Amino acid sequence: MATTTTEHKTERNLEPVLMFNHVGMHMPNAWKICFLVKELGLECDMQFLDFTKNEQKKAPHIDYNPNGRIPTFVDRNNNNFPVWESNAILMYLMDRYDSENKTGFLGTTPEEKAQVIQWLFFQASGQDSAGAQRARKAPLGPGLDGRITMHPGRFRLAPVQHVLRPRLLPEGVTIDQHYSAVAAWQARVASRASVLETIREREVQMREFASSIPIFRGEKARMEPVFPFFEGAVVSSQA
Repeated sequence: MATTTTEHKTERNLEPVLMFNHVGMHMPNAWKICFLVKELGLECDMQFLDFTKNEQKKAPHIDYNPNGRIPTFVDRNNNNFPVWESNAILMYLMDRYDSENKTGFLGTTPEEKAQVIQWLFFQASGQDSAGAQRARKAPLGPGLDGRITMHPGRFRLAPVQHVLRPRLLPEGVTIDQHYSAVAAWQARVASRASVLETIREREVQMREFASSIPIFRGEKARMEPVFPFFEGAVVSSQA
């Protein structure tokens, strides 16, 4: 089990929070939590579990999450209180470390908060199978595009997980061409310091994982950063 600690400056006297992730994991569920942890000025102790050794089903992870899946979050500042399911972790972090919603990530009105929660539930319902469901969910695109067009400068909690997905769309679904406001929003969010820092950490971890597995050696394209435009094109965008 590998461990890394991300330090983020904070005026509060807090212990680093603990998060369990998957060695070499490319999916965004744990990494989107890192975005918020950094935005809230917290430090994170990331422990990577080796699924080939079934570490996710062993102590200490199983003591915190009997489901044996990642991500699992442990709040060392709250008697090692564990939370699993990524969107539940996001909501807990906001309630615990931004109870007055000073960041505005949950929206500033009951209606906006309801919409944030609505999109979190939608994401959790399984948009990973977008290739099979694109016909059903494509009509939602204009609605989201319209909302972002109305409020282009706002950063909200709900769509954060999609920052890691803009180039993982099924064939025939093009955001840039049809949903320009969504594409512009992704570029702005991807330029935030917390997002860029997390993506860099993720890429380093993935490269280390790739170099340690013989089957991945030489497959540079497979393990290269999924979204190289983050480092260049969007860095000039305004968050």
